[in-house]
Amino acid sequence: MTHHSSIDLATSMEEKKTDDDAVAVAALEPSPAKVEPTFTAPYGPHVHVSKHPVLAHKLSILRSSSTPPSSFRSVLREITFHLGYEATSTLTTRGIPITVPATNPNDHIDAIGQKIKEKVALIPILRSGLGMIDAMLELVDNATVHHIGMYRSKTLMPVQYYNRLPRVCDVDVAYVLDPLIATSNTIISVVGILKKWGVPEIHVLSVIASKKGLSELLRHHPDVHVTIGHIDENLNAEGNLMPGLGDAGDRLFGTPMIADEEELVHHSKRKRTMSVDIGP
Repeated sequence: MTHHSSIDLATSMEEKKTDDDAVAVAALEPSPAKVEPTFTAPYGPHVHVSKHPVLAHKLSILRSSSTPPSSFRSVLREITFHLGYEATSTLTTRGIPITVPATNPNDHIDAIGQKIKEKVALIPILRSGLGMIDAMLELVDNATVHHIGMYRSKTLMPVQYYNRLPRVCDVDVAYVLDPLIATSNTIISVVGILKKWGVPEIHVLSVIASKKGLSELLRHHPDVHVTIGHIDENLNAEGNLMPGLGDAGDRLFGTPMIADEEELVHHSKRKRTMSVDIGP
């Protein structure tokens, strides 16, 4: 019995050792959730596509045709805050002296706080980029804001109609804000303008990008950082995202469309004019 007990004990110890080894090996292997990259292949490490379930939920509300302008504005703001939080994670800080109140209101404790090093600029592309400004200013409240106005011609090429960049660039990091990247012609053009101005680091922040548009952006500007909420696979013949979310500017500001009875009336004679076709 003792002999059998010894064999059983040895077998049990061997099995335990094998189990322990398996656990050790498993412990060395990162969980799938942790090894999943923050970027989507084949775009590379400069592209971050959010996989957050709350953002996916909010994005469905933003897309829905039943979402009124007031809700569209608030949801776009929430999504921008989430994406902006991720996009600003590469900023650096420096130590600064601060005082902290003690339990005795007359006493203060000396401490070291942190302050963002970089000079940050926000570049909303008019019109729809305006809906992303407030959320970004909540994150980086000392950022400057410079507007660039672009509209898309019938050939789908961008036309600049407004530019308020100062003559001298004193910016370390610029965040370009536009809810949609469709053909990416507009974004490519704006990034080129900012590089010519002298910005050393550029981030593009967008809610939805097309697969083709994102690839084109990175082909022209592989050094640019991109943070987006979702990638839509297709564009239609007019260069619009499918399914996208419609005209972001019209939905953001509740711009009325032309009434049926005014379809054939010159825009100067209409009671209400249609918005300028500003595309992503």
